[in-house]
Amino acid sequence: MRARRVGWAMPLALAAIAGAVVGYRVGGAEASLWGVPWAVAAVGLLLALWKRSLWGGLATLAFLACAHDVGQQRHGVLPPALAGHEFVLSGRILSLDADQRRSRFLFDIDACRPDDPDDTCPAVTRVRLSWYGAPELQPGERWSFVTRLREPLGFANPDTFDYGAWLWREGIQALGYVRDESPRRLAGAAFSVRRVALGQLEEMALSARGKRWLAALTLGAGDRLDDEDWQLLNATGTTHLMVISGLHVGLVAALVLWLLRRLARWLQPLSWRMTVWPWIGAGVAAFAYAGLAGFEPPATRAAIMTAIGLWAASGRHAPGWWQAWWLALGLIVICDPLAPWRPGLWLSFVAVAVLIMAWSGRPRPTGWRGWVIALLRSQWLLAPFMAAAVLLAFGRLSPLAPLVNLFAVPLVGSVMVPLGFVGWLFSGWPAVASWVWWPFDHLVAVLAFVLAGAADGLPLWSPAPWWRWPIAAALVLWGLLWLLPGVERSTRAWACPTLLVLVMLLRAPGLERNQLVVTVYDVGQGQLVELETRDRRVLVDTGPRFGSGFMPAALLWPPGQRFDDVVDTHSDSDHSGGIAALRRDHRVERWWAPRGNDLALPSRPCEAGGGWRDGEAAWRFLSPPAGDVATNANDRSCVLLVTLGTRRVLITGDAEAGREREFVKSLQGGPLGGRRLDVLVAGHHGSLTSSSPTLVAATRPLEVIFSSGRGNPFGHPAPAVVQRFVDVGSRVWNTAYDGAVRVVLTPSGLEVSTQRHPGWSRRSAVDLGDVGVESSP
Repeated sequence: MRARRVGWAMPLALAAIAGAVVGYRVGGAEASLWGVPWAVAAVGLLLALWKRSLWGGLATLAFLACAHDVGQQRHGVLPPALAGHEFVLSGRILSLDADQRRSRFLFDIDACRPDDPDDTCPAVTRVRLSWYGAPELQPGERWSFVTRLREPLGFANPDTFDYGAWLWREGIQALGYVRDESPRRLAGAAFSVRRVALGQLEEMALSARGKRWLAALTLGAGDRLDDEDWQLLNATGTTHLMVISGLHVGLVAALVLWLLRRLARWLQPLSWRMTVWPWIGAGVAAFAYAGLAGFEPPATRAAIMTAIGLWAASGRHAPGWWQAWWLALGLIVICDPLAPWRPGLWLSFVAVAVLIMAWSGRPRPTGWRGWVIALLRSQWLLAPFMAAAVLLAFGRLSPLAPLVNLFAVPLVGSVMVPLGFVGWLFSGWPAVASWVWWPFDHLVAVLAFVLAGAADGLPLWSPAPWWRWPIAAALVLWGLLWLLPGVERSTRAWACPTLLVLVMLLRAPGLERNQLVVTVYDVGQGQLVELETRDRRVLVDTGPRFGSGFMPAALLWPPGQRFDDVVDTHSDSDHSGGIAALRRDHRVERWWAPRGNDLALPSRPCEAGGGWRDGEAAWRFLSPPAGDVATNANDRSCVLLVTLGTRRVLITGDAEAGREREFVKSLQGGPLGGRRLDVLVAGHHGSLTSSSPTLVAATRPLEVIFSSGRGNPFGHPAPAVVQRFVDVGSRVWNTAYDGAVRVVLTPSGLEVSTQRHPGWSRRSAVDLGDVGVESSP
């Protein structure tokens, strides 16, 4: 009977997820309202009416609602044609991250007016803005200001954090910054219990870390944690403890349930076991706590899961645990149609699914010993599944996470969080609250010390991308061996070590001897090129360093990489800005740089005629001439020609047209002089000062790659330069639009792939009407 009542819980969840996916794939408000979703919904509704199923009708409505909401979200993403345009936006600040240099905040738009009368306002509703030199801001305030918007995109490189995907799942439809042109504060922030509590916390006699962790643990203010806190939590697999999650919401609900059931026993001594209102009160408390945390997606997800769990545990007209699992999943996706793109959703539901399987048919633990054993067993069974999920979602593993969580989860859940809540009860008496929070503050110091020791003992591990799926599969199989009933101990005894040995015996896929891989990374307005053969790994340039200190090179590889050679073509910061990241995190055998540079490197000079050979590959510098120190820094650029068999790749740095005419003779000589160049990384990002007609005519490259920033203020690449290459039959690529561009050269041909358009290896027409170039299928 119970299964029949919620038999459509699984179809409800699947319909909601399918609607979100269809809305994303179809995109656009019109399509989401009148296209494929309506057709599918009509069929589903007819089937529901035919079967006389209420749950079938609800599943159809869930599909349609999610498809519409996600379609609207896609439709609202700022179109490329409006990137760089200015708009007067009015709205409310949702969240704020401020430092001495700038304020960055989410902005919910109420009204929009184009600064240029010829423009039309986009359908954007939520943007992420930066404001340099901003006045003091508060979440909840309403402002009106002039903004310059751009598309919600980040760097697109293989096996790195996808900033664009993060913006999508956070519902951010555009990025931009505030122009300092008469901004107006329209209204102050409305009263907020959370903001008042955070203000009171700043006045308490606690350590800085104690205040940050108390705010995160009890109020969901994860933005109060600094970079050092997040690094420590990530390194030990304890990030889930510092965000409002099922642990915190469940503790609140359990405490309220316990108190209300004690009250019901006093008020209704004969029927207290059958009364419902304590369970309802616990569910209301879960949502109230999520509201205190601002109804952020993790808090809302935890509240829904807790409420459904309370219903299942109450035993009165309640679903079974699996039906509750599906019902919670469906409700979460309906409330937040972007949830399927949030890794936290799947981590949470994988964990709950494992616990359901682990405790199905088992008696409830009793006594402190029974609960300790239950905790150890749950952690042992959860560890491999959660490690696999984290590895696939974030590309990292914390080796000591299971052991650390055995210590940290009971400490945080059973001691620190209750202490934090009790302290808030006395927040009106700061002296009493500080006394209550004194042990909390010291426990924070103890926990931080333990986490730091664990992180130093066995640091966070980021396996190579090719290794992640085999490791994840082995972890899942390991978990199933212990989770599934009926598996003999002897089977576990030999199967688990065998899985470990098999994974350790795997070897990285290598390159063939006659293969050359060229990767031009997407680093914005700068350049970073990686070249790999079977015997050598070389970088040409290291990318830019931005005013904030951020270096894109710091995100491209996990620490501990080895590079045989790094060539810095010249000392401009857009080419040499990542040197600090390489020296800090990786090992470089040889540095190369032009004479007269100011890089302060123990480098060898790159001079025409110099270079090296390894195996069948020849690495030869064509410029600058030996002993020459040009006044123009661009003309001091190292120019590198790589030859492997009949394949040739040329990287010219920022060398200008005069230098190009000098070294083009070297390209025309030799047995390959008459052949077309295979790959050219265009000089100076496509500037008019480089890629002269002489060079283009002499090389006639098959593939030309421009490394430039999207919407850069220099107009790179120049349309005239692009046209030169198109006229000689070259295919053109641009990291600003394509993301990282990878070319695999073999004796039989070339294979080109791009990060934003994976699998595209044939491109032709380019748009020369706009500044820049975008490859088209």
